Amino acid sequence: MIQSYKKSPKLAEAYDAILIGTGIGCLCAGALLSKTGKKVLLLERHYTAGGFTHVFKRKGFEWDVGIHYIGEVQRPNSVLRKLFDYVSDKELQWDDMGEIYDRVILGNKQYDFVKGVDNFKSKMGEYFPNEKEAIERYINLIFAANKAASKFYIDKALPKMTSALLGKYMRKKYLKYSDRTTYDVLSELTKDETLIKVLCGQYGDYGLPPKQSSFAMHASVAKHYMQGGSVPAKGSSEILNTIEKVIEKGGGTILVRAEVDKIIVKNNKVKGVKLTDGNCFYAQTIISGTGIFNTFENLLPSDVIYSHKLNEKLRKVSPSVGYGCLYIGLNGSPEDLKLPKTNLWIYPDDLDHDGCVERFLNNNKTEFPLVYISFPSAKFSDWNERYPGKSTIDIITMIPYEAFAKWDGTAWKKRGEAYEIKKEEFAQRLLQHLFKQLPQLKGKVELYEFSTPLTAKHFSNYKQGALYGIDHNPKRFRQKFLRPKTKIKGLYLTGQDIVTAGVGAALFSGLITASAITGINFIKRIFK
Repeated sequence: MIQSYKKSPKLAEAYDAILIGTGIGCLCAGALLSKTGKKVLLLERHYTAGGFTHVFKRKGFEWDVGIHYIGEVQRPNSVLRKLFDYVSDKELQWDDMGEIYDRVILGNKQYDFVKGVDNFKSKMGEYFPNEKEAIERYINLIFAANKAASKFYIDKALPKMTSALLGKYMRKKYLKYSDRTTYDVLSELTKDETLIKVLCGQYGDYGLPPKQSSFAMHASVAKHYMQGGSVPAKGSSEILNTIEKVIEKGGGTILVRAEVDKIIVKNNKVKGVKLTDGNCFYAQTIISGTGIFNTFENLLPSDVIYSHKLNEKLRKVSPSVGYGCLYIGLNGSPEDLKLPKTNLWIYPDDLDHDGCVERFLNNNKTEFPLVYISFPSAKFSDWNERYPGKSTIDIITMIPYEAFAKWDGTAWKKRGEAYEIKKEEFAQRLLQHLFKQLPQLKGKVELYEFSTPLTAKHFSNYKQGALYGIDHNPKRFRQKFLRPKTKIKGLYLTGQDIVTAGVGAALFSGLITASAITGINFIKRIFK
């Protein structure tokens, strides 16, 4: 049972590990440690746990903030499905989105991403009959890059001495893919710029357009969804609900409204954490899932930051771009409104992805570089039982932090009229995109709410509201400090900053962190 710190809950006298944050990385690490007999305490600064897996409700509607779809979980023996099964005691089930998981729209042309490798190749071949060889080579590269990834990430969990001996060899093959941009790789396969634009149609899932993103990041996302997309049955909140039971079963506790102010460090060893009210909790192992910037800039004492030159390390990475999300509630069931399960990725057709991004960053009144529309109410098999006669839609677009920076420091829900007016301008523009694709929805919208990068910063504490933590450019994958174990004894990191973007990657980060702490090969355990 998740408890509120404000209600003076009954806690254990001691914990083996304290985890800062309740995102999927911390939830996974907490569950894995619990299964090894360790008692864990997870501290969440907000009133709800789960990080980007949580849901929120308004006036009879429900939206998920980060689980728009997850790949590879419909295959019972995939690593991701096995890991979800293990940390949820097989309680977490999944709803399949169907044959078409993504639809890329360039102007008035549509390109469907269909489930299954052979089906995907065949469909792309129909759209680009002269590029079948390039498409085949592209698929081969996607799988080759992902195969090389396993050793790269295993190295992150190895002890320092072992990594010093073997790390260079284990990272070498993957770095050949991560060192190059997505566009560099794809432009060697084909000169068809439209094909490149279509194949990169999911770049919003990791935040950087093709000429800036690492091909390794692109390959990870492309393969992740190649077998289709799924959502948690009974709603995204089931991720937290099922994993929390495993943590509780192991004697662990999740506290909400418990904001950590500082990590206590003495003689380069962690001793515990101090909360914003001055109270302290003590443990010999501390795991931060709050992002590399927040951990190194805000949670550690200044003398520790400077002694390990953590501020200099942070100059080697940069926050990812901010996003805005329009949450829409509609009258009518998904069936009545003819809502698809397929996600829509909408792009201007006059420039390539990078050109569209540059144009928008220079002038936010120009066309959005991307508009992503998800239909959660159509994806959940039991939606009509939970919310009869109602539907929801999420629309996401790139919004730079700078667009709302002057309101940084103001309180959530109390940022003033000018802020609300600017939000409304973005909301109306996004609604026009929705009505263009699904004109039958005009007059059916009951309510909507627009979140900005400041909203994301408020809830996730990521620097500048960066949805994906740090940028996934080639330079990022060369940073050896992005690993679970830090130079402060007993302090570990987890979350997407030490792996890559997305719920699946952040879940896997929890496994890497738990392995680094315990020395246990959890992959072997979950497949046993």
